[in-house]
Amino acid sequence: MVERLLISLLTGGHVLLEGVPGLAKTLTVRTLAETVRTSFHRIQFTPDLLPADVIGTQVYDQSNGQFTVKRGPIFANIVLADEINRAPAKVQAALLEAMQEKQVTIGGVTHVLEEPFLVLATQNPIEQEGTYPLPEAQVDRFMMKLKVGYPSKEEEREILRRMAGGTAIPVEAVASPSQILEARAKIAELYMDDRIVEYIVEIVHTTRRPADAGLKELGPLVEYGASPRATIALAQASRAHAYLRGRTFVTPDDIKAIAPDVLRHRILTTFEAEAESVTSDIIVQRVLAAIESP
Repeated sequence: MVERLLISLLTGGHVLLEGVPGLAKTLTVRTLAETVRTSFHRIQFTPDLLPADVIGTQVYDQSNGQFTVKRGPIFANIVLADEINRAPAKVQAALLEAMQEKQVTIGGVTHVLEEPFLVLATQNPIEQEGTYPLPEAQVDRFMMKLKVGYPSKEEEREILRRMAGGTAIPVEAVASPSQILEARAKIAELYMDDRIVEYIVEIVHTTRRPADAGLKELGPLVEYGASPRATIALAQASRAHAYLRGRTFVTPDDIKAIAPDVLRHRILTTFEAEAESVTSDIIVQRVLAAIESP
């Protein structure tokens, strides 16, 4: 999870973290923000939240008879959208323009968001009470979806040792926004062979037309495959994955490592798949196993 969050920071791709309450999703995002000398805002999504509470609104000033813009919490370098699926679709849609275009519109005026801009959202499993499923158009805006599970016994003992004392653990800022943007420029220049490009395209295409790769049995299980945005995200994330390992080129192993997190939320399964307990993760693994590495 930590490495994937670093990849998102180094590529500018938004991340959706899913897991039951109490797994330190919020703490992880807040700690990541503290390690960068930048602005950070947290938005707690609730059923009564309004779009203006997220992006801001116009306020009438009686002293001069004019409207002024009151900016919302979306105006920050790192935004934590906590429990994003507890708000109705209208509020979730308020994030769409900000996440894709890196800008918001208030009162007909467009305001550009300062780079780096990153939305790190947490959500509870949709089976939990009081949750709303995110629209497919919004889910596609997230570069990666990470599933956060329970810690092992050893990890939980370490959690107990660190957190049970009640004292805050100091976090040191180790990077600046300019350093992040500089790293992004280097990552964008990492070498990607034409065979790697073809490998990425083949993977994404197979999620839409499994029969083309000899996976006819997956056809009835997939409602919609991954979008072209998945192709771009897979290339960007695999470059960052290679960068974190000190390499200047992308290998098929980078693609295989990052593909489940990039594709799992972009493959919509059918009711037949649900009846057979076939998840999008299983479909991604079968696609990766069917396509020969370059």
